Amino acid sequence: MAVQDSGKAALVTGASRGIGYGIAEALVARGDRVCITGRNEDALKEAVEKLGSDRVIGVAGKAHDEAHQAIAVERAMEAFGRVDFLVNNAGTNPVFGPMADLDLNVARKVFETNVISALGFAQRTWKAWQSEHGGAIVNIASIAGVSASPFVGAYGMSKAAMVNLTLQLAHEFAPTVRVNAIAPAVVKTRFAKALYEGREEEVTSAYPLGRLGVPSDVGGAAAFLTSEQSDWITGQTLVVDGGIFLNAGVG
Repeated sequence: MAVQDSGKAALVTGASRGIGYGIAEALVARGDRVCITGRNEDALKEAVEKLGSDRVIGVAGKAHDEAHQAIAVERAMEAFGRVDFLVNNAGTNPVFGPMADLDLNVARKVFETNVISALGFAQRTWKAWQSEHGGAIVNIASIAGVSASPFVGAYGMSKAAMVNLTLQLAHEFAPTVRVNAIAPAVVKTRFAKALYEGREEEVTSAYPLGRLGVPSDVGGAAAFLTSEQSDWITGQTLVVDGGIFLNAGVG
């Protein structure tokens, strides 16, 4: 059964696999046309084919590259004539270890990719379409940004900044554009393998819902936050964590 065209279009960064792909998949499933980005051109082409090249285009490049940001938004506008929704998912976490030993240049790289790029894409989609026509932005944060995160401190700092960026943009872009964030716990992706590989049963035991997340869990949340059902929600961070925060209480 063919999916009815929603008449809407989205740009999802870092979407050749993992959470970004799951988000793109959810948006395509409801009838949106989607532009996805990613660093690896071959992986991106494969994702476009799987999602459906009749509804999806890919633009390869590095998220923090301003030229890439401009080209991605331009290509989306050329292909679809609009960019109603922006999902800032592209991110990196190149270092594990204590904050006391953190290479400051690595910290700068993390912020460039995880935060500054998100602001850059938001500025461009705002100017290209959303400021006049409306829409929604979803920033993919992390529970690492709303709690202490041993050994992934730089990543956690950047995701905390994403939460605040969400607040700033929600305030400034209202009432035209709604801006929200999603803070997932551990989702089973290649990006997060170091957090559970080889000890998945042990890690999973801490989750009240009895499993780790999968990309479609975040995809469903992103689809909701870019839908009419969330039209009175902005400036919020939706924690999608399988209940892991329930274990933070006493007893």
